[in-house]
Amino acid sequence: MAKRPESVSAVERALSIMQTFEEGDTTLSLAELARKTSLDKATALRIARTLANRHFLIQNPDSSWRLGPALVRLGAIYQSNFNIRDAAEPALRQLSKLTGETAALYVREGDHRICLFRHESSQSIRHHVRVGTLLPLNFGSPGRVILAFTGEEGRLYDEIRAQGFYNTFGETDPQVASMAVPLFQGGDVLFGALAVTGPPNRFSPDAVALHLKALRSVGAELTRSLGGNPAFYGEPGGSVGAEATDGEAT
Repeated sequence: MAKRPESVSAVERALSIMQTFEEGDTTLSLAELARKTSLDKATALRIARTLANRHFLIQNPDSSWRLGPALVRLGAIYQSNFNIRDAAEPALRQLSKLTGETAALYVREGDHRICLFRHESSQSIRHHVRVGTLLPLNFGSPGRVILAFTGEEGRLYDEIRAQGFYNTFGETDPQVASMAVPLFQGGDVLFGALAVTGPPNRFSPDAVALHLKALRSVGAELTRSLGGNPAFYGEPGGSVGAEATDGEAT
């Protein structure tokens, strides 16, 4: 049995206080901090005051609490030292290993999408993707996902946003099937799309379901590395869209 990583309960409680703040929470009362962390008010107050001493929290005149400037400083240090390649390349290797298909990361470049990183499948028949390749946004699952999560209107994009992924068969190339999920940075800001591509005959309904599971797992970890919110992929407290279907054949 795997041994659980060692933890310090006081540190765990302090971190849980800071992690109660979510997008849109400018302030939280002591009662809210205690309720969300399952701590009694006296303990929550002691921890909050200790965090305030180090500028991780600030107490407002009405006794509510908000996040402090120490977190901004640490975030800036993290961003200055972060190289997307360091996170993306291992993630794509893992995704390709899990699915057996070529894995790629796309970002938006004007009216196109560009392949920023990729890891090719080890199978003899595979889809070759070149880093730096520009492709239209309105063809293929990565482009459709990028459009959907940057506000494109229409029934198709509403469905993509609702289910949280998209898969296509022959939309860009008749010999290629693809499946993609969005990647986020800085909370819920779209960074790009994470995709797997391969021959359509390897994208059976069962394979698509497995690919979706792998995409969500790797997508959550990569989004976390980018400072995004992994709750989108079904992390605790989040929700995941509909299960995979056969997609839209074109």
